[in-house]
Amino acid sequence: MPGLTIGDTIPNLEVETTHGKIRIHDYVGDGWAIIFSHPADFTPVCTTELGKMAAYAEEFEKRGVKLLGISCDDVKCHMEWIKDVEAYTPGCRVTYPIVADPKREVIKLLNMVDPEEKDSNGNQLPSRALHIVGPDKKVKLSFLYPASTGRNMEEVVRVLESLQKTIKYKVATPANWKPGEPVVISPSVSNEEAKQMFPQGVENVNLPSKKDYLRFTKV
Repeated sequence: MPGLTIGDTIPNLEVETTHGKIRIHDYVGDGWAIIFSHPADFTPVCTTELGKMAAYAEEFEKRGVKLLGISCDDVKCHMEWIKDVEAYTPGCRVTYPIVADPKREVIKLLNMVDPEEKDSNGNQLPSRALHIVGPDKKVKLSFLYPASTGRNMEEVVRVLESLQKTIKYKVATPANWKPGEPVVISPSVSNEEAKQMFPQGVENVNLPSKKDYLRFTKV
């Protein structure tokens, strides 16, 4: 069975979490969600990441995004681990649920299995994976990092804002784009349509080809 990828509907699993049982589609609701997995509890990089997720929780909340962590240990272990996470990141509270997946069933269904990393018993471990899920319950973007490399939360916020803008408007975000910077207008929008859709102004870049396909605006 091919793994879950961009454009696929996230499985509507019922999962056990630090907040009790939840069903994923109900949890996402009419908003957005970031579902992210970690190789194991009480590991160094994962501890820093959970803390950073907590530190950025307000940024995600402002954008209508819920967080859902996953690790293969049980709920009791998660609750003990959270104490370490909060101690390492002073002033931050882990208010989002963390899924318990001791049988490694959830990570397989969400395509979050690391093909190389195994625990001391030979069981597969979660990869450092992250799915951004839209209100339609479809995967809009996926990151996959090796266990040795921690994620950059600024990049998660950046791509999230890009996704939300490009879905709302007929635009795309150029290389190295940051929130607040100009975006490019979709080639499917004519110059006349662009003037109507973006009254704030359109900048056409003068290129050797003389084709008006590189057009910037602010949204």
